[in-house]
Amino acid sequence: MHDNSAHSSPPSPPLHAHRLAVIGVGLIGGSLALKLKQQQWVAHIIGVDHSRANLEQALRCGVIDQIAEDAAHAAAQADVILLATPPHAIARQFKALRSALDDTKVVTDVGSVKSEICAAATASLGNKIARFVPAHPVAGKENSGVQAATAELFHNHNVVLTPLPDTAADALQLVTRMWGATGATVSTMAPAQHDRVLSLTSHLPHVLAYAMVDFFATFEDLAGAYDMAAGGFYDFSRTAASNPEMWRDICAMNRGQILPHIQQFQARLKRIEKMIETNDGAALERLFAAAKEVRSQVAERRTGSRSPR
Repeated sequence: MHDNSAHSSPPSPPLHAHRLAVIGVGLIGGSLALKLKQQQWVAHIIGVDHSRANLEQALRCGVIDQIAEDAAHAAAQADVILLATPPHAIARQFKALRSALDDTKVVTDVGSVKSEICAAATASLGNKIARFVPAHPVAGKENSGVQAATAELFHNHNVVLTPLPDTAADALQLVTRMWGATGATVSTMAPAQHDRVLSLTSHLPHVLAYAMVDFFATFEDLAGAYDMAAGGFYDFSRTAASNPEMWRDICAMNRGQILPHIQQFQARLKRIEKMIETNDGAALERLFAAAKEVRSQVAERRTGSRSPR
């Protein structure tokens, strides 16, 4: 009789979870809960939120099946713990979760900034860091709260996982399968690379939209401006309707990447200002034509692969 134990493969991660804890039952957490229940990827969802009214609404709508007192109580009952609060709150949750984690549970997040969240997890989780899978679903809309949740939010959108060197392979595979069940395209990046890329493709555009609307509000004929707000302004300013708390946190936690982009953009805007001031129509047209071509490429790639918005 031969002993094959030395050659046996490690157990495969489960194909689904029995119980999911959602810490922060808003647009992202609520949308994921709806889709995973629809796909029967999870049997029972436990919700935690700072707003009792929001939780009760989520319970009535079938987004969650149970309300827990806090993150630690929810995590103790769950196989997978999803942190779906604004980024600073995510970073604060890890200490409370450490005692609830074991070698079978998985904790993941949806934070739009990864480096600081990963650092907070590493500092707080200690030897439980292997059970953490950092993630960012690059999808959303300007409305927030569980009332805005939709099961199709992530379909054909990107989800970026930023695993750490210590992240356990079974945990990473489980979270990959979880997001795959939503119809998202799942990829991986290093946390710093994620923050560098998203600072340009998401963070700076949101800052510019907020700045534009803030400037709009100072116009002397504001009533007339409201009446004449055309499609260009409406489309450009759409993201200024996003969650202010979340975007405050993103700006604070990724300021090292966002600030250089703001400064470079200011220099680009000064160049355009000079072209207009000197009536350099040829230079303006060249810039506009080049920008139009890049925008066409972005649209083409988005249509083909639904890349980050």
